[in-house]
Amino acid sequence: MSPSETAALLETWQTGIAGGRIVPILGPDSQSGSIDAETGAPLPAQGDDLILAMTGGKPLSPKLMTEFSRAAMNLEFKKGRKFIDRFLTDLYETRIWSASPQLRWIAAATPRYVVDLNRDSVLPGLFAAIPHLLIQGIARISKEHPRYRAFRHDGSGYAPLAENDAPPADMPILFKPLGCARPQPSYIASDADFVDYITELMGGFAIPPFLKSYRKGRQYLVAGVRLKKDTERMVVRDIVYDADPQATGWLVAENPTPKERRFADHLGLAVIDAPLTAFWPQ
Repeated sequence: MSPSETAALLETWQTGIAGGRIVPILGPDSQSGSIDAETGAPLPAQGDDLILAMTGGKPLSPKLMTEFSRAAMNLEFKKGRKFIDRFLTDLYETRIWSASPQLRWIAAATPRYVVDLNRDSVLPGLFAAIPHLLIQGIARISKEHPRYRAFRHDGSGYAPLAENDAPPADMPILFKPLGCARPQPSYIASDADFVDYITELMGGFAIPPFLKSYRKGRQYLVAGVRLKKDTERMVVRDIVYDADPQATGWLVAENPTPKERRFADHLGLAVIDAPLTAFWPQ
């Protein structure tokens, strides 16, 4: 893409995000450039890096190394669920991580609604100084129904929001489908978590009523999420339900696979074949 095309797209996205018409959907790649404030180590957000952080640097079998949720399921069987939750909380909440260039740009664009498919607390930290709503996905082991927790942040702390409460229409919404540590740890991590959560998402039980109304007719900027695997495709498909029927939005993906292109076309997402660094340099 030419510099002028890149600048024009960024301006379109920024204006749409600020106005609430465009909703960013962020994934692991959006964390590129986020580092530990003390050690300078990059934030493990996916793949081998996250699995090795969970195992203390010890590789698992090749089959388990293919996906974090598969490795997490294996270690949950061996060490218990508390091990997974404790690992993710220790990794993402007790350490201080800088915000990546993309997340800083998203926060500066003052989004009305943003979906963050990461489990860390970086984006909630960027939102901490302003009143907002946080929707947090919860795993099947909680036995809670519906499959989310909603909180209202007044600029100083979180308070629970009841299922049928009507929040202020102008309050920004931060949706963390895979969970996070704040205000109380909850994560979608293992294969079993995803099977349950996606089933609840498809049934409409993982999204609060006010968000079902708010999301109608929106467009989406999928940037930082690759749609190569069924899990990611199913989560994104149900999140963008009721999108603008004329143009759902954009998928930013360098060298997209044929499967990604077909899925994007099915959803109405225009594919932007470019790295994230073309828009948000490191």
